[in-house]
Amino acid sequence: MQDENELESTSGNWSWWPSWRPTSMSLLKSAEAKILACIQNEVWSRFLTLPNQDRIWTLTVTNRTARKVSDKAPKTPLVMVHGFGGGVGLWVRNLDALCRSRAVYAFDLLGFGRSSRPTFPSDPSAAEEQFVSSIEQWRQTMGLEHMILLGHSLGGYLATSYSIQYPERVSHLILVDPWGFPERPKPQSEESSGQGLEVKRPGPPRWVKAVASVVSFFNPLAIIRAAGPWGPGLVNRFRPDFKSKFEDLFDDNTMTEYLYHCNAQTPSGEAGFRAMCESLGWAKKPMLQRVHLLPSSMPVTLVYGARSWVDSSSGTKMVQLRGQSPTRVVLIDDASHHVYADQPEEFNRVVENICNNVD
Repeated sequence: MQDENELESTSGNWSWWPSWRPTSMSLLKSAEAKILACIQNEVWSRFLTLPNQDRIWTLTVTNRTARKVSDKAPKTPLVMVHGFGGGVGLWVRNLDALCRSRAVYAFDLLGFGRSSRPTFPSDPSAAEEQFVSSIEQWRQTMGLEHMILLGHSLGGYLATSYSIQYPERVSHLILVDPWGFPERPKPQSEESSGQGLEVKRPGPPRWVKAVASVVSFFNPLAIIRAAGPWGPGLVNRFRPDFKSKFEDLFDDNTMTEYLYHCNAQTPSGEAGFRAMCESLGWAKKPMLQRVHLLPSSMPVTLVYGARSWVDSSSGTKMVQLRGQSPTRVVLIDDASHHVYADQPEEFNRVVENICNNVD
């Protein structure tokens, strides 16, 4: 079918790789279907075609009871944006809880998951704009007037950029362990400056260090594709945490297989991400330099895992930079970077409370 195969058509000089790699859009579709089968509420999944013919893979999750109520008084929908290398399947622990009072939308970012995989420019501003423009075109195609916008990691960076450009569309911005906010530290200031009672964070896990070591020279996940038939084993080796995070739902490698198939396809979003990075994964255009461009009236909540390698001090800095604007930081205990999967009940409670305060 065209839906399953058309996105693999641009692999340049490496056109022989797809036959060597044990992956396809069809296998990604099957892995995702197994995950989404766990959702108890109504799920509508489809491709949304943008004006430029790029397609965005989209889920709409609704609670039947909530929908009857919202028909009379519509609630602001929640839109969830995944992080680097992810896809809609990673929200499987959250969608049922968060759709109790409103519709929840999740989509695969342009260049990731099952969405189209176009060419991204090498200029960081242009690459960022291509991501953000696709989100706005998606919103227009969906017909959403306002939304509560939630972004994790890279999705948090892009959600903030989107909110700066289209603030009238965002009722509340929720940033979950967002990537790309601090400036890269100068060598002499890399040591802790001993600010107050700041808790020292654990260093990045080995998979992050592995990605960072090659990001300046290759697309970040090139090693997975270069490994060919050994690629799935590499994902299991470097991301065993994903199997454990979802082990009560799946007693096999469902989640790591999903991750593999998400990232063994033609690199596209990866190339866009690489364009926005400098060495070691720092953002070329740190978002803390731009948060003053958010409207002062826009509420922002930053949610961090207390054990994450992402330093929550960026959230504290954002609170300071926004002054009297409604900004707060929430730390979730016993959670690492993937807060939504490590402590789903607490994460869902925090997000649901935010949503209920919007309307």
